[in-house]
Amino acid sequence: MSRLVIVSNRVPVPEKGGIVPAGGLAVALKSALEERGGIWMGWSGRSSGDSEPEPLSVTQQGKIGYALTDLTDKDVEEYYHGFANRVLWPICHYRLDLAEYGRKEMAGYFRVNRFFAHRLAPLIAPDDVIWVHDYHMIPLAAELRQMGLKNKIGFFLHIPWPPADVLFTMPVHEEIMRGLSHYDLVGFQTDHDLENFAGCLRREGIGDEISPGNFSSHGRTFRGGAYSISIETLAFAEFAKKASSNIMVRRARQSVEGRQLIIGVDRLDYSKGLTQRIDAFERFILANPAQQGRVTYLQITPKSRSEVPEYEAMQRMVAEQAGQVNGAIGTVDWVPIRYINRSIGRNVLAGLYRLAEVGLVTPLRDGMNLVAKEYVAAQDPENPGVLVLSRFAGAARELRGALLVNPYDVDGTANAIARALSMPVEERRQRWEGMMEHLLEHDVLRWCDDFLTDLTA
Repeated sequence: MSRLVIVSNRVPVPEKGGIVPAGGLAVALKSALEERGGIWMGWSGRSSGDSEPEPLSVTQQGKIGYALTDLTDKDVEEYYHGFANRVLWPICHYRLDLAEYGRKEMAGYFRVNRFFAHRLAPLIAPDDVIWVHDYHMIPLAAELRQMGLKNKIGFFLHIPWPPADVLFTMPVHEEIMRGLSHYDLVGFQTDHDLENFAGCLRREGIGDEISPGNFSSHGRTFRGGAYSISIETLAFAEFAKKASSNIMVRRARQSVEGRQLIIGVDRLDYSKGLTQRIDAFERFILANPAQQGRVTYLQITPKSRSEVPEYEAMQRMVAEQAGQVNGAIGTVDWVPIRYINRSIGRNVLAGLYRLAEVGLVTPLRDGMNLVAKEYVAAQDPENPGVLVLSRFAGAARELRGALLVNPYDVDGTANAIARALSMPVEERRQRWEGMMEHLLEHDVLRWCDDFLTDLTA
């Protein structure tokens, strides 16, 4: 079996004792690496300032080598904060108004990918299979090909891929498209993303889908497919069941005694629809006065990219909005919205999901959204909660038992909250069982196996 080489912007290096940082993706990729043996390479998260970074730091743990490199301050600013997060991220999430294109940042993005390629290439054996992850690394295969590597190289995009009219607003869209053509397999979250990609090739006249899932562009033929990422379903369900005895979960249960709980868990990001969600909850309370004092909305939102000004401003705006709603409709003995702006351990989160009658997952645009899948997996089979899910999340293509909403339609989302809270247990069970059955069959290990099987076929 060929060795596996994974490349991603950040690398979840196991802590002492070999404990993998929380998250289904890290578990799945580590499992694939342990099976095949290999390397996981990426940025260390540290800066070398103005100095050239030291040589790659490689740590061997069993059959896996973790290879980390520092970047200079200039690299971090131009590649990571600049082009990746101020151009690619907003454009892929359809936020043209937030894209800040700069030629210097674009050059830095390609320069750092070349730097990664030069650090990675000496580690590669001729029959290694290389799997590159996410929007930070799109040009990496082209750089490796230029150095003469003929290995199988796959790419998986964790965020949405936009339609042509959105992508083409980016001045270097053709260079990005050309970069993807150097992979042997390009994976997207949903069939819609794959259709958008095919449409971009055709509209620009730089390629076409020559047969289902097979593409031709820039003199190369390659494959594309939809591979919906998932979670470690069974393990997370057990996790949630055991979490009910956690002291923080017990305190949360006591604090909402007699009230129904709605939960939202999101990284602080403008793609998550947080302000629209708070508006919808307020509209729900105002339209249903009998619910005053009988429901609590818990929004957990860890800080995200706080060094980027837009995110700092958003943090203030969401906190102020939650405070205004509490001030307007709260009472002496009832705080309608509990807003937590810090990370909470995954074991506690699992228990909170299980407590909540409603999971509110309403991003304006999302590649997949694993919170939706975690919420479903965490439910009590006898008395499951209801998932209210944005139709613009990739998860909406799979979780048919959710109440799908348009997050821009505040009244529609408010009505879905009301319906979810009053749904009979028989309907809740029926909806949950269908979703859980799907997630048990399509877990993160299946996602990983499906992609690698197609890449190596």
